[in-house]
Amino acid sequence: MKLFKNLLMLVLIVSSVTLVGCSDDDAPAVLVSVNGTVVFNNTDEFNGDIDGDFSSNGGTATKSFMWQNALATADYNADISTSVEGSFRMVVQDANGGVVLDRSLSGATAPDSISGVTTGGAPGLWTVTITLTSFTGDGSFSLSEGN
Repeated sequence: MKLFKNLLMLVLIVSSVTLVGCSDDDAPAVLVSVNGTVVFNNTDEFNGDIDGDFSSNGGTATKSFMWQNALATADYNADISTSVEGSFRMVVQDANGGVVLDRSLSGATAPDSISGVTTGGAPGLWTVTITLTSFTGDGSFSLSEGN
């Protein structure tokens, strides 16, 4: 019985040390927020003007959210702050799923900002997808109903 207790104690100690050593605190992370709310899944929905921020320490992730646009176009703007390679991509689809915007920015190259008006699409609930790929830095983006 004493041998069993000693063996059990050894297994518990080894397991505890192993679990502590497997922390993923240094893993690359991507954070995307819209109007101050962190985007966690693809069902978040926003109305009105969109002011978004993103940051990453080398991570890769795609975050999507829904945006109510009563007009057929949207004004957009995005900029990044990074001195290393990596990319930011924003894809916007209209209420029918048609792509009205697909623009990217790459780190360590010019330009570091984009702006303009989307192509025309169907008003309603639009889908906005932000993708960061091996991105280290931060940035912002905005959308507002177009003309």
